[in-house]
Parts: sequence; structure tokens; C-alpha cells
Amino acid sequence: MNEHTFRATASVPRKATPEADICIIVEGCYPYVPGGVSSWIDWLIRSQPQTTFAVVTLWPRPTDQKPRYALPENVVALRHVYLQDFGGRPRANLPLPPGIEALGRSLNRLTTRGGAEALWETTAALDAMRGHVALPVLFNSPIAWQLVQEMYEAEMPYGSFLHYFWAWRALLGGLFATLEFKLPEARVYHTISTGYAGVLAARAALETGRPALLTEHGIYTNERRVELLMADWVADTVDKGHTLDDPRFDLRDMWVRAFEAYARTCYEASTEVVTLYQDNQRLQRALGADEDKLRVIANGIDVSKFSRLTQASDTARPTMALIGRVVPIKDIETFIASARIVRERIPEIRALIIGPTDEDPDYFAACRALVAELGLVDTVEFTGQVSILEYLPHVHVAVLTSLSESQPLVVLEAGAAGIPFVATNAGSCREIIEGRADEVPPLGPGGIVTDLVAPDQIADAVCVYLTEHEQRRAHGNALRRRVEATYTSERAAAAYRDLYLRLCLEPGKGTSREMM
Repeated sequence: MNEHTFRATASVPRKATPEADICIIVEGCYPYVPGGVSSWIDWLIRSQPQTTFAVVTLWPRPTDQKPRYALPENVVALRHVYLQDFGGRPRANLPLPPGIEALGRSLNRLTTRGGAEALWETTAALDAMRGHVALPVLFNSPIAWQLVQEMYEAEMPYGSFLHYFWAWRALLGGLFATLEFKLPEARVYHTISTGYAGVLAARAALETGRPALLTEHGIYTNERRVELLMADWVADTVDKGHTLDDPRFDLRDMWVRAFEAYARTCYEASTEVVTLYQDNQRLQRALGADEDKLRVIANGIDVSKFSRLTQASDTARPTMALIGRVVPIKDIETFIASARIVRERIPEIRALIIGPTDEDPDYFAACRALVAELGLVDTVEFTGQVSILEYLPHVHVAVLTSLSESQPLVVLEAGAAGIPFVATNAGSCREIIEGRADEVPPLGPGGIVTDLVAPDQIADAVCVYLTEHEQRRAHGNALRRRVEATYTSERAAAAYRDLYLRLCLEPGKGTSREMM
């Protein structure tokens, strides 16, 4: 591999085929990281055994991480895009290639406003330069240096150029990686988020004329906004003091604006935009999604696998359990804090944290330190990745303290087992737990919904279910009936089967400007 080669690699296909029916595009999870979205993708592929899939997975850089999911037989190829592994050796005397000014203008438009037109202009500018200079070489040239200086002077002259430079490199490097990647052939390109994966799906639709389909679990831009607010790797280069309306642009603004622009690009290029619950559509509309493209396909689970589980007895050790990855977005620290409050009232309480702990070692260490600091070593247990089927029969009340969610499978799974749920008002948790306004017949509450970062509210709700056994059973049964009526894997699989068939049979729409 030489300096002109982009490091996007393909594994050897499990069986030779000129084309997959569906190309799944996913960022940062399947098949390497366990969790709700990865489990959903694995379920989706297995639920469509007559459909062939190519999987394109986006990662920051090459890794030795081993797959956590065995690829189903109908996956014909697995390919990787490395977002932060883009670049060649610097060349000081690189001649100015044709179209560099057009590239600068289109990149600025794509990363600030987005849209299919801006993406087309960017890919056209890149095509004009091919044969003159490889993009990885250009990215490390004095020309790129001049471009970033001009953008800095226009956007953030009052901030740190050093921090701006590295943020620009990260944003543009990831974008260039998605634009240079060799697309697998497919009848439909199905992305599971906006962001870089969404840009890749939009590019596929523009270049091939085949449909792009978006399924958003959580709203990607909102999740990235939360992460950016919490991130200590994003420097605050503008001191805004206590002023709320300071118009000056900062690095966090730059990242958020780019992700919003990428979302608009994906929405515009997609034939259909699917989400898991109705409230998400409000956010999609606000980011520019066309009303006519929007539809809801709720998550589903194999209800029978959970409904046959026995329930924890009233005389067993009282047990509350959070089921989820130990990462900041799940706000495990609030769960730990709530466990301390519960123990003051119910000293024998056991608090389980059921889920993988290896995704963010620093955060896991901070959570363990908090457990020790609060004197909860004998109360809180980190199980690591285990089968929840073995643990649910011992759980009296399930808990979710997430800052952001989509439609968490764990709420459905615990609900199918008849366990009431205490969850923050994130994603579709309220809709699942309390039911939609048009639910017929109304089944009643299946748990209690709390504010974000409210350990006292979490503790109060948990104590209700640990002391009021009849209420615990009644709410658990209501949640089970709701899951059985609305959230089955059979319903979800049939909806995607019909959607895939319709999109696969669509005639090609032409490419690039012909589609717009």
C-alpha cells in the first residue's frame, strides 16, 4: 500500500457475488461492539434470510478488536472505512491542481449547510482533480494549509488556530475518507445513522442512482451534541463568560454545525427516512427531513423468549438492575447515586449493572471509584457482558438512566418478562412505559419515567416497586401486554421485508444531478 492509496480495506467475501441486495452502513458498532444498535443490526440481517447484505463499518482507525457477532450466512462482504487514517506524505512543491477553488467552495458549503447539491459539487470537484493528484497527498499539502488558514480567518480568527487546525483535520479527514471509499455494489444502501455513515449513503445514492434508506434509532446529531458538551478533548477556545447570547463561533459549534449539515445531506438524498417512534420525527423535521419521506417502524423482540422467564419472588433479596453499556451516555453514575439512596431505606438492596465494561475504560474506572467512595462495594455489582436471560428472573425492577436513547431494547426485553421499568425521559422510554395517547385499549403504566440526572427520583420510584409488590406486578403485567401488542420482532421483520422489496424493485433514478 503506497502513499496514494486510501486505507479502506475489504475482507475476502464469504461467497463470490457481483452485488448485494442491501448494503448496510454503520458507524462505530457492528460487528465489533456489543449493544442495542449492534444487536438490532444482527437481528435485522438474520430476519431477512433470503436477502443478501454487504456491511460497511466505519471506524476511527484500524484496530485489533475482534468481532463480537458472528456474521450471518447472508452477509456476503464486510468492508471497513477508517476515518482518521487518511493521508499521504507531505509534498512541498505540489502544483495547484485544477478545480481546487471549486473544491474549497463546495467543502465549505457541505460542512456548513449540507444538502445533496453540495455533496454532488464536492464529488465533482474531486473527480476533476483525479489524475492530477491523489486526495491523501493533497490533504497533506501546502494547498490544504492555505485552505484551512482561509477558513480559520473567516470563521474563528479570535480563537486558537492550533485547536481549529486539528478539528478541521479530523472533520475533513473523515469526510474525505467517506468520499474516497470504493462503494460495494448494492440495490439499496441502508445507513443506520446520519453523520459520516449518512454522507456515505447519500454519496452512494447520487453516484449509483439506487435508493438510500435511513433508519435512525437515536437522532445522531443530538447524541453527538451531548457527547461534545461532555467531551474534555474539545478545547474551549473562546471564553464566553456568563453570556448566553455571545455570537462568537467555537470548536463545539463547528462540530455540531458539520453534523447537522451531514444530516441534511443524508435526509435529502434518502428515499425513505425511518425512525423508531413518532417523537423523533419532530427532530428530523427540524433538521430538514421531508415530511413525505418519514415513517415509523418500531423495534421488536422475540417476546416468547422473555415471557416464559420466572419472576423474582417477593422474599428474594431486593434487586434493581441497569442493563446497558458502561459509557457516559448511559449515565451510570446517576444509577450508582440512586443505589446509595435506596440502600438508606432498604439496606439489603442489590444493584446490578449488567453490560460490557470495556468500551470506555476510563469511565468504567470512574464508576468503580464512585462505588468505593459511596461505600457501595457490597451493594453494586458490575457483571460485564452476560446473558440477561440468566439475570432477569432475579430482578425486581429494571432501571435506565440514559442521557439520550432511541428505542432501547432492554425496556422491551424486561417488559416482556413482566418487570416494571424506571427510566429517564429519553428517546421512546415514555412512549413504551406509559403507552401512546391513541393506545386501544389503554393498558396503563408499565413503570415510572423520571427526569434526567435525577438520582432521588430514580430511588423513589425503585422503592415504590420494592415495597409495593402488587403495584410492581400490575405495572409489570401492563408493560408485558404492551410489548406483546406492539413491539414484536415479527411485525418489525415484516415491515423491513416489504420496504426492502419495494426499494430493490425501484428502477434506477440516474446519477448525480439527474436525481436532484
